[in-house]
Order: sequence, then structure tokens, then C-alpha cells
Amino acid sequence: IFSFQVYIIQVSVGNHQWTVKHRYSDFHDLHEKLVSEKKIDKNLLPPKKIIGKNSKSLVEKRQKELEIYLQTLLLKFPVTAPKVLSHFLHFHLYVS
Repeated sequence: IFSFQVYIIQVSVGNHQWTVKHRYSDFHDLHEKLVSEKKIDKNLLPPKKIIGKNSKSLVEKRQKELEIYLQTLLLKFPVTAPKVLSHFLHFHLYVS
């Protein structure tokens, strides 16, 4: 049986606030695209962990790290987020 963790991340842009739900692999895919297209620091994304990846403490720690990762990306693109990031954050659903 395969199990995976879905991270629920709070996103806020200006007065708008919402949550997004993604697996770590989604973050990894996003990061790979941003590294190649936008020259983002490849070490910005928290590393993948195999051992104990579903332990409660690791999940909570990674959740915070992924939240910081997204906030950092939003600070790097204050005016216009790259399309891949906008899609990942579901901007099309929340920001008019």
C-alpha cells in the first residue's frame, strides 16, 4: 500500500487568504520548473526525506518549511508570479 502526505498550506497575498493542498512531489515539480525557467535557487525547496516521512513531527516541520518556501517565492515575484506558480497557488480561483 502506498501512502502519501498532502500538505495544506495557507497562502496570503494582500488581503486575500486561502489554502492550497499539494503533495511534496507537486512542490518538487513546481520547483524544478522554477529553477529551470526563472533561475530560482535550487536549494530553496526543503529536501526530500525518505525515512520517517509520515511521522507527525516531520509532517508538521515540512508543512512550515513549505509555507516559508511559498512565501519566499511570492516575495521574489512581487508584481507578477510566473504562470506555473500562479497555477500552483490557484490564483485563477481567488484573485480577480
